[in-house]
Amino acid sequence: MAAAGEGAGVGTSLRWALALALLTAMAVAQKPYFALHEVAPGVFAAIGTPGSGAGSNAGFIIGDNSVLVVDTFQKVEAAQALLAAIREKTALPVRFVVNTHYHLDHVTGNRVFADAGATIMAQRNVRAWIHTENLKFFGPHPTAAAQATVAGLRAPDLVYDDGVEIDLGRRRVVVEVRPGHTGGDSVVRTEGAIFTGDLFWRHSLPNLIDASTGPLVATLRTLAADAPAGTAFIPGHGEVGTAADVDEFRGYIEDLRHQTTPAALAAKYAGWTGYSHFIGPNLADMAAELNGTKRIPSAPGGAATPRP
Repeated sequence: MAAAGEGAGVGTSLRWALALALLTAMAVAQKPYFALHEVAPGVFAAIGTPGSGAGSNAGFIIGDNSVLVVDTFQKVEAAQALLAAIREKTALPVRFVVNTHYHLDHVTGNRVFADAGATIMAQRNVRAWIHTENLKFFGPHPTAAAQATVAGLRAPDLVYDDGVEIDLGRRRVVVEVRPGHTGGDSVVRTEGAIFTGDLFWRHSLPNLIDASTGPLVATLRTLAADAPAGTAFIPGHGEVGTAADVDEFRGYIEDLRHQTTPAALAAKYAGWTGYSHFIGPNLADMAAELNGTKRIPSAPGGAATPRP
């Protein structure tokens, strides 16, 4: 039998261990959804924190009379945190949100900003696909809860075919439609920065489930070549990059298209985020694309068909 002092010591140690475990759990639960970086005057990249549930990157542009937000994360709470971060920077109204594409990790927080008075904008196909194509991310048999989640996503209020220019006062924002990731992708340009959505992933393997990689390669080449020196590229995933990083990502897509061997791909890209998770699907998606059997979303109405 342990002496009284020994028992007390064990009890104290156990209590400290439990307290430490609780504090650790609380720290994990309180992990910030994103890190905020001012990449140009009044232009902020919100880089999603891995493991936080943010799911992707987002950001915002402050003009003279209003604010434009780019993407709204995968969790409502992350969108709420982004709105709070904007309120810390400016009292100007948030008037616009641009969804770079329909994937749920970029649009789930739309309602937070719509409720704050913003107009949600996207390429026309985003409205067609947001409530249909997003179901596939829950597997072949989405639960009732998953179906409700997708049905509850806030669709765009305003859609465009080729792009739109937005006046935030003296700051001009140009939204361009570029092909490659989903068939409904927008790039958001302003002085000093380009938000690419998932057309560009920095040092990270991409999700190519909807991609058309021939057009994607052309898009990436143009984005890098046309950007003024020093432009910050805010990717859909990964840290803020440069034109050289965009070219490096294009190199990965080209290596896949050239059917580079898995061993050669590993030698070049095994250190990239998500390699073990995405290399298998990337190879399978590329094989299906090249042999003409890949299923991709097709407008109108959200119907998805094999590539011709």
